[in-house]
Amino acid sequence: MRKLSKNWKNIKEIIEYPKEGILSKQLVKTDKIDTTLFCMAKDSRISEHTSTKEGLVFIVEGKGEFNLSGEKIAMSKNIIIFMKRNMVHSIKAEKNTSFILSLFS
Repeated sequence: MRKLSKNWKNIKEIIEYPKEGILSKQLVKTDKIDTTLFCMAKDSRISEHTSTKEGLVFIVEGKGEFNLSGEKIAMSKNIIIFMKRNMVHSIKAEKNTSFILSLFS
């Protein structure tokens, strides 16, 4: 695997799926932005929770469901989801699914 640069990354090269559960890799962290790659194994879930920050979720690949305050959003390649702070959300992966989460201060 190629060493990660501080200035650029090829997401497809750093995606790796665990046999079960979720693997996360921090991509960028500054005082204003926190960006993480999440790789969810097939049939894994992230239970209902909230964030104190606004965020963007960009689906890189896979298939699943993103529940945002009761709205069920189909997760598939190239979907982007905006979350206001304190919105209740949960995720379930039907297939291996990867997404990038950026939280903003």
